[in-house]
Amino acid sequence: MTARDIGGVIENARAAQKIWEEKPYRERAACLKKAAGALASDMDCIVETIHGDNGKLPLDALAAELLPALLAMKYYLRRGKRFLAPRRIRGGSLLMFNKRSVLVHKPWGVVGIISPWNYPFSIPFSEVVMALLAGNAVLLKTASLTPRVGAALEKIFTAAELPPGLFNYVEMEGRNAGPAFIGTVRNPGVDKLFFTGSSAVGRELMALASPRLLPLVLELGGADAALVRADADLDRAAAGVVWAGFSNAGQSCGGVQRVIVHASVYGAFLEKLRSLTEKLRAGTDLGPMASVRQKQAVYRQLKECIAGGAVVSAISPGPGFEDQKSPDVPAVVLTGVKPDMPVMRDEVFGPVVAVIPAGDDEEALAIANASPYGLTGSVWSRNRRRARALASRINAGAVMVNDHLMSHGLAETPWGGFGASGLGRTHGESGFMEMLKTRVVVDDILPGVKRNLFWQPYSEKVFLGIKAIAEFASGGIGKKIRAIPPLFEIFFRYWKRE
Repeated sequence: MTARDIGGVIENARAAQKIWEEKPYRERAACLKKAAGALASDMDCIVETIHGDNGKLPLDALAAELLPALLAMKYYLRRGKRFLAPRRIRGGSLLMFNKRSVLVHKPWGVVGIISPWNYPFSIPFSEVVMALLAGNAVLLKTASLTPRVGAALEKIFTAAELPPGLFNYVEMEGRNAGPAFIGTVRNPGVDKLFFTGSSAVGRELMALASPRLLPLVLELGGADAALVRADADLDRAAAGVVWAGFSNAGQSCGGVQRVIVHASVYGAFLEKLRSLTEKLRAGTDLGPMASVRQKQAVYRQLKECIAGGAVVSAISPGPGFEDQKSPDVPAVVLTGVKPDMPVMRDEVFGPVVAVIPAGDDEEALAIANASPYGLTGSVWSRNRRRARALASRINAGAVMVNDHLMSHGLAETPWGGFGASGLGRTHGESGFMEMLKTRVVVDDILPGVKRNLFWQPYSEKVFLGIKAIAEFASGGIGKKIRAIPPLFEIFFRYWKRE
């Protein structure tokens, strides 16, 4: 499609959205339940489609894409009505006793979703479901590397029998999608854009969106840290790092990249990690990368680390990074890394993990937070109280105790990061609310009121009365008592015509 094509799609989507927004929630949910049925009946085909498009192992496709999608659909169908319900705001002051404030929600209109190739099914699926249940129309652009997954998503939402033009799966070159979706001030595009991808592209989209002040939700890169304390269960920690670092061939923005281990257990942990890494079986436990180009990018980063003095302490069997014709890769564990190496300062989007010793929790925390990224993190410890305290100080949007990466599979938890890892949230109630504009409606419940206390005409009496309100609100007992007479005197102005 071209930008002109997208303009026509958006115009049709706006018309469909106006009809869709007026439907009661139960009717919108009924349509989405048909999509849920299509998903449940076609599971094997979807798993094979994901595997065929980006090389993800079938087990990873099932556990990290299909199952989270099924759980998310069930969660949002069940909770969506409550998320959309008006909410009364408790009064903040007795002096404004006559005001009742309610938050009400309204869909943005047309929501654009540009999704990545690393989790091509589960990431856009939840966003589309939330957008539709909230009353929006949707334009979905999946990654150019995974067009068959995009077609599978289109098939599922076609089964929902939505109004024509409401859900739109569009195919176009990735570099053209952002400008086409965003549009210009004179020819505006979507009303809100959700993008998952690299931090570099996220910055470009922010620049494109700024003339329109277009709201964005950006889920970007990560270089996430796992902190292994001295009291950790080292067997569980090592196994968790292997999964979070190497599943999906390390192509997970929320996976483990930096493992910071207490010096007293560093050697023991490294030995366990080395043993598990060297047992990984190519094609069974470790899949290929999504493209040779991505493999080449990771190889350049790996070579830079090694040239700077990093040591390959463990590597899984199978094709090496030197084979630049195949997307198959080994899992690599690096030690002896320095702060200026790519594995410490950048996102390495492949199966490469660095292990760094730390003298205590404070040093480990300093290393973890010395990164522009802040997507996820984890703490591994038998002392859960101390682990939670340490987790609360990690600069990341999602932090897990004795686990890593899996929070994206919990539909109820928000997903998103700090700094170079993006802005806004997807998933959970926070993600659902990103699909809505929020309005406050303030109602005056006092009967027969003619004017507010602070309306014209002004006078010294009005000034002293308003001052009495301020003193009553901010003063101690003595001030409050002295403020009562002028307060009482000005109170009856509510009903005066003057």
